Amino acid sequence: MSLLPLILLSLALLSQPHSVAARRRGHDLQAPSSDLVRTSCVHANYPNLCLRTLSAYSGPARTPRDLAQAAVNVSLDRAKRVSKYLARTAFSYGGGGSGGGGGGSKRQRAALGDCVEQISDSVEELTKTLAELQHLRWETFRWQMSNAQTWVSAALTNEDTCLDGFQGVDGGGKLKADVKRKITNLARITSNALYMINRLDETRGRS
Repeated sequence: MSLLPLILLSLALLSQPHSVAARRRGHDLQAPSSDLVRTSCVHANYPNLCLRTLSAYSGPARTPRDLAQAAVNVSLDRAKRVSKYLARTAFSYGGGGSGGGGGGSKRQRAALGDCVEQISDSVEELTKTLAELQHLRWETFRWQMSNAQTWVSAALTNEDTCLDGFQGVDGGGKLKADVKRKITNLARITSNALYMINRLDETRGRS
């Protein structure tokens, strides 16, 4: 009788525990990432938004440094999208002619133009922050963290200022509502990013 079927059966049985172990190791490698996101987001200013945006992040998030970079990355990506939206809207809105806007229309265009500049500045601040977090060094850690905190705080101030500018505009309809919704969401994501940076600073400080 041929021994080949018995050999193949033995090899198949031997490979199963290794496959199960490999899957378990893969799961264990992913678990700390999701656990870190949950435990880190629970005390953020906007915990549900934090959990939702960072859980969907495709990059690594296994350390507080990874998480801080991820949070800034998410904020930067959102700021770029909002900046493009504002630039397109300002172009079409400003080129709409007189259209019966009157003084209110001028105030809306002015507020929109200010927002374009302010969110563009936010993109720059967040870009610098991400670069700083990607090149942290032990001997300059405190100085670099101070830079990151300053820049993200400035980005958040720009976003709040944009919101304040539209609050004082009467009417505005859909434009005002859309801008307010997008900027509010961006400001909350940026606030969470600042929290993650502060958390990284505290964690490294204790170590």
